[in-house]
Amino acid sequence: MIAGTAGRFRFAPVLAATIITILLLWMVGHAADIFLLLFLAILISLYLGAVTDFFQRRFRLHRGIAFALALFGSLGAIVGLFWVLVPPVIAQTQQLLSVLPQQIELWETGIDRLMANIPALSGVWKPGEHRLLLAAYDQIAGSFDEVVPKVFGLVHAAISIFSVLVMSIYLALEPSFYREYMIALFPPVHRDLVRDVLADLATSLRQYIVGQLFTMAMLALLTAVGFYFLRVPYWLTFSILTGAVAIIPFFGTLVSTALPALFMLGDRGLGAAMLVVGWGTVVHLFEGNVLMPKVMQGKVHLPPVMTILSVLIMGTMIGGVGLVVAVPALAVVMVVVRRILMNRIYEGKGFRRTVRDRTTTLRVPVPDGNVLLPSGPEPDVVSHLERKRGAAAPPVTV
Repeated sequence: MIAGTAGRFRFAPVLAATIITILLLWMVGHAADIFLLLFLAILISLYLGAVTDFFQRRFRLHRGIAFALALFGSLGAIVGLFWVLVPPVIAQTQQLLSVLPQQIELWETGIDRLMANIPALSGVWKPGEHRLLLAAYDQIAGSFDEVVPKVFGLVHAAISIFSVLVMSIYLALEPSFYREYMIALFPPVHRDLVRDVLADLATSLRQYIVGQLFTMAMLALLTAVGFYFLRVPYWLTFSILTGAVAIIPFFGTLVSTALPALFMLGDRGLGAAMLVVGWGTVVHLFEGNVLMPKVMQGKVHLPPVMTILSVLIMGTMIGGVGLVVAVPALAVVMVVVRRILMNRIYEGKGFRRTVRDRTTTLRVPVPDGNVLLPSGPEPDVVSHLERKRGAAAPPVTV
């Protein structure tokens, strides 16, 4: 009887955990867009928190004043950037769209000449069919179909952007409140590990966000300087495009280098196009081997193969937004795998803290719905014991 009872008690938690896991997977699958918006809000809140901490440390400001400076300073920088760059970018983009049909015809003429020199490929591409031009016209014509659904889609996108901004502000204002409620969902024996993992995630994502923004700005600046001196047409538009698509590793680099090279190939020939490709390669090599490692300082190391796979998988599963969040999502997965799977499960340490390097602080929900948090910094027990032992040690005589 005792063995049977023990067996039933072992089976019940496994069954309950299985059912809960299935329900969570079902909920995540049906509400993936909502969780994606939450993830974007967390990323923005981490950025605001990093800027707030910088102002607070550098200028000794109150937390609220530092946060207001971070929020309104970021909004002002975005508005100022748009005010300075949008008019010339719009003018160059309009010129680009006006000459795009002629450029496509030049590309098709070049492809026709290439196919004429390779008879084996004559069945793949027949001269005079204008496949590129027809595909472009079909794409433009299709964009004007179903106007009403697209209007509702724009409204939905505006609501989503507003929701992300509001959630990011609340998360940045009270990060400990939401963090401790999330930790409280786990059993007490696992909360120390969960708290450490969340702290590691916050550090890695903060470093990635700040480094990525700085890298995008430097890429746009360096590309603009090079394209201006190389006399690339629509150099400002292509420079802004280079900085924007840098958030998509490898694939963004390919697009931002190939497009201006194609325009130079049609206008000035192969030599000018190769100069553009060479400058783009130099800029992105500098970004990947000097700028990004210096900014990240080794805190966020993402292997290139896993980064490419992450972009492909997230783009296939979620679409265009998945391309944007692919790299930070990979950073989250890497931290969880390293801290839990490798350091805990594979090494047999379990999920409890094995070394107590600080005091245990009990954080529990109180009746009014809030969470009790410590008012001051946690004491360092190890340093205290080392100082105590050093003071108690007898002097050594020589």
